[in-house]
Amino acid sequence: MSVLTSPRGKAEVVHCRRTESQDIFCIKSLIRKFTQKLFGRLNIIYLLEKANLAVTLCNDKEEIMAHAIFLDYPNWNVAKQDDWVSLFQELDSEIPCTPLNTLFMHFFVAVDEYSTGCLKEIIRTVFKAVPELYFIFLIVPTYVSLGSTLITVFDQVGNIPCLTYDEDFAVHICHRHDHYPQLHIRKARVEDHDDLMPIFMHYDNTLREIYGEYFLAELIEAQDEENHAVVCEVEGKAVGFMSVCSSVNLPLLHECFDLGPFHGFCVPHPDDLLEPLKESSSIQESQDTEIKSDSQGSQKVAEEPGVFASSEAIVETQEKESEESSFEDMLSGTFSRLSDEMQDVEQKFSVISVVGDEDLTLSSESSLPSFLIPEESSHFRPIYLGESAAFCIQLFCIDEKYEARSLDFMSFVFSLFPHKNFCLISVPHLTPEFVLIQNFVKVVPFSNCTLEHDLYVFHRAGLLRSIKIRLANFVDTAGVENLVSTLVLSRKILDDFAQYNEACRDPDGTALQVFVAEVAKQIVGIAVIRKEMDIEYIRSHYNIEDFIYFSHHQQEEHGRLHHFALNPIFRHYTKFFLKEILRLGYKSCLYYPVYPQSRDSKLQNSSAHSLTSALHYLVPVRPRRQIVYPLEKLGINAPSKEVSKDQSSYALNHTNRKLTLEPKVTVNARIVVVGASSVGISFLETLVFCSHLKFNNLTLISTHGLPGKKLLGSEQRKFLASDHCFNDKDYALMSLCSWVNVVVGRMTGIDRAAKRVVVSGNETVFYDHLILCTGQQYQVPCPTGASMDQHLTNREVLGNSKLRYTGKVPHNLFILNNEEDCVKALIWMRNNAILTEGKVIVYGNTIDAYTTVETLMHIGVKGNCIYFVYPPTESNITCINNYVIEMAVKDALSAAGVTIYQDALLAQWNDGQDPDPIHSACFTTSTKPFRLECSVFFSFYKKNVDYETFKAFNDACLVYDGRLVIDTTFHTNDIAIRAAGSLTKFSNRYYSNEWTHSNFSSKEIGFQLAAAMLSLFDPTLEPVTEPPADLDRLIPMYKGAKIQGGILPGSYYYLHIAKPAIPSPLDVQRSQPDFGSEIITGNVKDGTYFRLYINKYKLVEAITCFSKEPFPASNYIRLFGQHEQVLNNLCTRFDEKLIPDLYSYFTEPWCMAIFHDRFIDLKKELRQILNSKQEIDMPSMEQLAYKIEDEEINLKEKPQKYLQRVFEDSIYKNLLEKSILDYLHYNKYHLPMYAWPGII
Repeated sequence: MSVLTSPRGKAEVVHCRRTESQDIFCIKSLIRKFTQKLFGRLNIIYLLEKANLAVTLCNDKEEIMAHAIFLDYPNWNVAKQDDWVSLFQELDSEIPCTPLNTLFMHFFVAVDEYSTGCLKEIIRTVFKAVPELYFIFLIVPTYVSLGSTLITVFDQVGNIPCLTYDEDFAVHICHRHDHYPQLHIRKARVEDHDDLMPIFMHYDNTLREIYGEYFLAELIEAQDEENHAVVCEVEGKAVGFMSVCSSVNLPLLHECFDLGPFHGFCVPHPDDLLEPLKESSSIQESQDTEIKSDSQGSQKVAEEPGVFASSEAIVETQEKESEESSFEDMLSGTFSRLSDEMQDVEQKFSVISVVGDEDLTLSSESSLPSFLIPEESSHFRPIYLGESAAFCIQLFCIDEKYEARSLDFMSFVFSLFPHKNFCLISVPHLTPEFVLIQNFVKVVPFSNCTLEHDLYVFHRAGLLRSIKIRLANFVDTAGVENLVSTLVLSRKILDDFAQYNEACRDPDGTALQVFVAEVAKQIVGIAVIRKEMDIEYIRSHYNIEDFIYFSHHQQEEHGRLHHFALNPIFRHYTKFFLKEILRLGYKSCLYYPVYPQSRDSKLQNSSAHSLTSALHYLVPVRPRRQIVYPLEKLGINAPSKEVSKDQSSYALNHTNRKLTLEPKVTVNARIVVVGASSVGISFLETLVFCSHLKFNNLTLISTHGLPGKKLLGSEQRKFLASDHCFNDKDYALMSLCSWVNVVVGRMTGIDRAAKRVVVSGNETVFYDHLILCTGQQYQVPCPTGASMDQHLTNREVLGNSKLRYTGKVPHNLFILNNEEDCVKALIWMRNNAILTEGKVIVYGNTIDAYTTVETLMHIGVKGNCIYFVYPPTESNITCINNYVIEMAVKDALSAAGVTIYQDALLAQWNDGQDPDPIHSACFTTSTKPFRLECSVFFSFYKKNVDYETFKAFNDACLVYDGRLVIDTTFHTNDIAIRAAGSLTKFSNRYYSNEWTHSNFSSKEIGFQLAAAMLSLFDPTLEPVTEPPADLDRLIPMYKGAKIQGGILPGSYYYLHIAKPAIPSPLDVQRSQPDFGSEIITGNVKDGTYFRLYINKYKLVEAITCFSKEPFPASNYIRLFGQHEQVLNNLCTRFDEKLIPDLYSYFTEPWCMAIFHDRFIDLKKELRQILNSKQEIDMPSMEQLAYKIEDEEINLKEKPQKYLQRVFEDSIYKNLLEKSILDYLHYNKYHLPMYAWPGII
């Protein structure tokens, strides 16, 4: 916040922020004729799309006071955007402008009264936001004066001609040192104490409490050769402090962190033991090192600065920036020394782009600890015998006003230790990432690391400012080969490099560009991009328009990033590299796909891109839900093949010019999710797709790792029913393993005091926030033990069936809870010839039991070999809850020869003898017992919390009452532990035991859980306020549909969509006075049954489909919650017998817009128009409806007719029509079947 004062003495409190699209109208209102003379006639929206930085200045009422746009190339076409540097350097040799330190002002407007103050505030903000920036140029026609505002900031340095027409332009410059200068750094003195203490106390007084009032003065006095204290000063006053020490506990760091990529922070020694002596051990260590790399895309940790150059040479550069060229000459001979070690790191950069399914050995295992290798402690660790090459920052503090210049300290402190190349700093996990360490590299810890801190490292060579990005040429061949020689996909990179040098395009004609990063005449980075040929597919399948206005980007401006490798010493220049790729390549957008790797393919497949170490500097793009089109029915009105084609799914990452100077907020908090349920996946998905946040420590603990491995991809039938939250394609489109560390194992304990989770009994995972969403699983059924001879009934033995089974689990008993269990059962049955000759018992009455019976018959088991045993139910509500469908399924089972037993309770296996394997099973009923022979036994008896999970909760003293008890904000009785999903129940103080998370959509629960936590990490969100005491007693109600579906016996495709509710029989629902109405077409026997339930408010509240033919379930899910009039006056048409078949009705072209993913946005926009007051003397349509409801208006006609008449005569009708037509036109690539004005 700053205060501006006008010449008339009026004051305004102002603040700067990044420009948003809704600012454009106000910005245009500030444009004057003089503005157009200075900058030309500009399309502001187009300019904002191409700007690197756009800043808006607002007052405390959020009224726009000023606006400026900055790009990385000149305006007025005085130079090509890829070739302006030499022209501007010739203007004044004293101005060392480079693409790194220069921006150009392309536009500026301000409120006249405050224009000078606004300009200075914007310029100061820009210099503060971009620490590398030193010069801002302004180019205007020579015949135009700058005016009284701009001349206060800019000085003329010369004139240059225009490329397009015969006219000269004046070049003006603004220097950093006039607005936000570099800080002066010097050794600290005792008298600085009084200046520094208020800064320390502003953040924390812990140090003063521990070490006394004058701890800082004592620290300054204690300086010696190993300990130094330095300050930054402004106008003679100390505004920042840094204490550095050359004594580093390297043995502890070697024990806790993987320092191999940094040569252990030691000087190389001839006797260093870097590899195990045995060849076999060497292979194992190599694999282990790969696993230690980071699964979160850009390898935030495994980066090798290596031995960059002699310390003395670098010290010279710190003393005089102008002598940098001579240093580079000295450097060129020694640069290659880092090659081998750097390549080892870059190898880690290249193994994860194609995400593997092979239980995560390359991707999801990687990241912080390698939990899948319990023997890690026995793995080889390098031994370094050289002297320490590192010093550490012990204490750092700086005034908030000058925090952006924190890196100014580094040059001075490195000069204090001329023989040290590494600067280290450790910070607690929950410390927000401050400006200084944003330029550091995060070091990966080992799995057994118990330190509560993250370790960051900065190499001396990272201070160099002479990095240059340019197009590659043939002379770079040797340097590129040396850079990428050890990468997994090095051959592909070199092939692309050779192809570029030969033809600058692929054999198929696709434009190809290769860029290199050069320092001291050495190649330190390479990037390969191609023209994006699938841009229409990307637009239609991904929400790319969350980040760009698509129509303002030409097709040739979209590029695909294929390879990116940058020496990690210069990692903090990654965004600059990307920015230069866009400038030099005449691109405005870059896309980077991450393909899932099929289980039978190798890493080097046709779609493999080498992993970009820049992944964390890109933003993940959400996939779009697609309409399932009736292509034959649409004919020529179907979407183009580019939109409707079915190709390999991939996760898309993106950057554009606007994002190159926009920082992400880094979150280092250790967030551990236990359970890969739909709730857990939805939670992780929500966090990962927060484009302005970067979560470094997301960990998933799951028995089988991440789902979505397509284990049953070749099977048309699935054993288990679906809740339609996620499918295999959704997992491929998310690529969670690019961002989430995966621990394959089972949680067996929680140590709340130490904040750690015990996995599989012997591994530990530390957390700051623990998320429990393990759900409930089918458990091994416990036989009651009733003997056939005793002739007992269910009533006499029912209590025994509720006990936990503790005996030996038979190997032919299958409890199917996930895809891995299904595959295991399928393989066992095929290997043991069960499909052709064995008897199968399916025990359970859930929908999963039905779908399993259908799958068994589909894969070859004869119906007369299947016994379907229903255990007694505890309520009169069945899993299908629709009598006609249940009867059709039973008829299909009977027709297939399946024998059904009702109300049967498992009594014994093998007549009470050894149950492994099961040869027979005895059951009791309400009358007489019976016995069945079997070769395999499937149980779907009851779902419950797994015993080991329950024991972990119980031992950790988490409140458990049948389920894990939570409050309305997902908290357990431990503030650091949250839980969600069917695992949980609300506390009894809410008096709502009938409502649990099981009643709601798992996907929505996961989203709401993430939303509740984001307020802890996202600075853009308002702090969560405590609800009033009375509202704290109300449980939250979620609105998303509860869905179940699958293929039932008889090959019936089944889908049921319903509003979250306490279950009740369908007949009871129909008997309620406010039931509403049903629309049913077809019949169950023919497999054409379609039921819609319309509630009393005319909204679709339940949908049931039961069909012999497959149907587009994702389309029908969009019908939920729609008003029947939106569905083309559904009720009226049905009453008039115009809808014989709902399946056919919902394939008609008119309803495609309803299935569109942006239809909900259209509805919100239309509602907003009706809510807004458009005419001064007239109420809004919403206000008018309220007045009618409150009988404030006496009507002589029906309210609906009155409202319709008023609407027809008002401005609202035209506004709504325009909005709908704009929607259809903007989405015409998805909705070409609709006409709009101008199409004919």
